Amino acid sequence: MQVDFYQLGGSPADQVIASLAEKVIAADGRLLVVASDEAFLTRLDRMLWDHGPTSFLPHGLAGGADDSRQPILLSQSPDAPNLARNMLIADGEWRDAALAYDRSFYLFGADTLDAARLAWKLLAGRDGVERRYWAQVEGRWKQQA
Repeated sequence: MQVDFYQLGGSPADQVIASLAEKVIAADGRLLVVASDEAFLTRLDRMLWDHGPTSFLPHGLAGGADDSRQPILLSQSPDAPNLARNMLIADGEWRDAALAYDRSFYLFGADTLDAARLAWKLLAGRDGVERRYWAQVEGRWKQQA
């Protein structure tokens, strides 16, 4: 399983989430986006409806009748009724449930940097876990570790 750490800097979280979600969908995957803040998920829901003039990211907020059919599900819970094999932690709060997925994306900013460092250390040397660290360099994501 792979955990990709994304340190937010120059781009807002919602833009990074949309970009990663687009890549997962393009690879015929499903994604669970997790955050504890319901208001954030609601804002993200609105933004994904109008991601761009030529693109739409199919998604839904958890709790609906069609959760299992959603390619991208926005939720406060790390459980994936949409059978996603990819999880994106959008709020910087590490969840060990991420290790049950094939790939997890962990977004963090300056306010959650200490938690990200701790998660990085705790995952070091764990069997079957590959860690990658990404940061923006000159406006592009570059793998740093």
